[in-house]
Amino acid sequence: MVMPEERSYRGRLAPSPTGYLHLGHARTFWIAAERARGGTLVFRNEDLDAARARPEFARAMYEDLRWLGLEWQEGPDVGGPYAPYAQSERREFYLAAWRKLRDAGAIYPCVCSRKDLAQAAQAPHDDADEIPYPGTCREREWSAGDFPLPARATQGAPSVSWRFRVPDGEAIRFADALAGAQQFTAGRDFGDFLVWRRDDVPSYQLACVVDDAAMRITEVVRGADLLKSTARQLLLYRALGEAPPRWAHAPLMVDAAGARLAKRHDALSLRELRAQGKTPAQARARFESA
Repeated sequence: MVMPEERSYRGRLAPSPTGYLHLGHARTFWIAAERARGGTLVFRNEDLDAARARPEFARAMYEDLRWLGLEWQEGPDVGGPYAPYAQSERREFYLAAWRKLRDAGAIYPCVCSRKDLAQAAQAPHDDADEIPYPGTCREREWSAGDFPLPARATQGAPSVSWRFRVPDGEAIRFADALAGAQQFTAGRDFGDFLVWRRDDVPSYQLACVVDDAAMRITEVVRGADLLKSTARQLLLYRALGEAPPRWAHAPLMVDAAGARLAKRHDALSLRELRAQGKTPAQARARFESA
């Protein structure tokens, strides 16, 4: 893997405006802000999920994290040299990366629906992870002009996604500042993964890599549920010729029943805690003691 060059620390906060942030998010973002002290912290609005993203949730992200005491130096509400910072405004960056991957033969079109994949899936998977891909479209022959650009289905044309062709059997290793040494095997722990969805939206994996590379992020702090995504993203960094950042995956918070916190846990959202009159110090005490 290409190693990152030595440069000033640049961290990031990258919430999605698909619900109110809860204490688990708060703890991860607090860790990110603490690790960025003395460097630069970037706020990025990951609003590619048009079906679920809402302006009121975006406003709440900024307000609730400011209330918690977090400060950032670049982002949608303060500007900066890498604007725009909302993913919905960065399509051309993602298309440029898609073209590079296509021209290198690193990706291929896939006409399988989610239903097709669910029916074909043999391996168990986490709810937060992709359905294992059986490779149905991997060896199909397509003419060069069949799918010139990612696009939604048009009249008479199939709706396609694009998948990254993983190097089967390759061990992807990385050191994590919080979770320790990690290793995943391509083709066993994860298969050919999405880089562009059937609804003409770049995948999380591609958008995250493109933005972190463009914004010169030196360390990514996020939840431990994304450890496997890091292995996928390292393959994308290599294919795009970009140096990867360092990684720090924080443990996830759970509720009283031991279930991982999710945005449906309204009672533990920062917005609800504020409405109850809790102070930022009280909120921090709850996730610092977890």
